[in-house]
Amino acid sequence: MARGPRKTLDEKIAAKEELIEALMTRIESEKQELAEMYREKRNIQLENIDNMLEEWALSPQEAEEALRRYVDQREEEAV
Repeated sequence: MARGPRKTLDEKIAAKEELIEALMTRIESEKQELAEMYREKRNIQLENIDNMLEEWALSPQEAEEALRRYVDQREEEAV
C-alpha cells in the first residue's frame, strides 16, 4: 500500500519551523492571559485590603504604621 510521496527534508524543516512559530505564538498568547489573571488577582486583593481599611476606619498611613510595628515586633521576637 503506497502512502504517497515522502516529504523532502526541506519540506520537513519548513513544516517544523511553521509548527514552532505557531507554538511560540500560542505561548505568547498564554503568557498574556496569565499576566492578565495575575493583574485581576492583585486588583481583587487590593480591593479586599481597601474594604478592610474602610471597615476599620483606617487611613493607608495608619495601616502602614500598624504593619511596620507588627513586623518590627515579630522580628524582635524571632531573635
